[in-house]
Amino acid sequence: MSETTAVARPPQPDFEAITAEELIAYREAENRYRASGAARAVLGEPDPGAAIGWQDVALPGRDLPVRVYRPVSTGDGEAAARTGLPLVVHVHGGSFVGTAAQCDWTNSHLAARLPAVVVSVEHRLVAPGSPLTDAAEDGWDVLRHVLRHAVRWGVDPARTAVFGESFGALISALTAIRARDAGLRIEAQVLVNPAVDMTAAMYDYPSIAEHADTPTLALPQLRLLERLAVPPGTDARAFSPLYADDLSGLAPTLIVVPTRDPLADHGRRYADRLRAAGTPVRLDEHVGAGHAFLTLPGVEPQAEAARSEIHAFLRAALTA
Repeated sequence: MSETTAVARPPQPDFEAITAEELIAYREAENRYRASGAARAVLGEPDPGAAIGWQDVALPGRDLPVRVYRPVSTGDGEAAARTGLPLVVHVHGGSFVGTAAQCDWTNSHLAARLPAVVVSVEHRLVAPGSPLTDAAEDGWDVLRHVLRHAVRWGVDPARTAVFGESFGALISALTAIRARDAGLRIEAQVLVNPAVDMTAAMYDYPSIAEHADTPTLALPQLRLLERLAVPPGTDARAFSPLYADDLSGLAPTLIVVPTRDPLADHGRRYADRLRAAGTPVRLDEHVGAGHAFLTLPGVEPQAEAARSEIHAFLRAALTA
């Protein structure tokens, strides 16, 4: 279906009682809406200075779509300057629903204005039989693939950042840790309303209780995420950056926290842990903003300010 086709948004299901078949049907309908022209009033218009397209990446055992944003050439030799650009590997939020297309507003502006190549991972969504491990592998494997083929992608591997939102921020945080352990240097990580605790304690934060019924993320959705992402018998600590044994030596980090968000305290606690480990971290709170606000510029007035902060942070890290 064309991304500009107007489609109706499906009604939100009962996440406490949803079946596997209902989940698949709901996310397919919801993702069609998020990629449609009908959603632009809420999700924002892309920057015309960026070219946007889907591309398949050949990864071990699978081909994975990524949504690629590149600055548009302005001619007069500008095309030559559009190689060796900074790389931003982005991971969208949503966990069991979501698509990279919902982040066109943010990522196209990043590509056009840094400028940079932004590669947004259309990771496998969590579902029965597809736990968090799959999405985490997708984020990590895309990063390694692009860096191994940096010339082909037109990027400078020495100027790389990871950037994620919500569940995508969880994947980005895990990727940053794996990169450090593998000796792969990244220059910055940006984590927006991150989920960083996937253990049974993920609900034991004041912000969870205070904002349990927010429209963009309510407690039933978090419970469904936990059930799908970390099946029984899985060591949830292995997928909870908050409990990583060592958070030192990571890339300088920007954590963006909307205060009207059940996960607000996840971001705050992670900032505390990074700071205690000696990793440079900046915590930016947006008072009154809700979960996923960065993807909702049409209804969340603070999205523009957050995007500007992210730009400034990445510009300082990647273009100095």
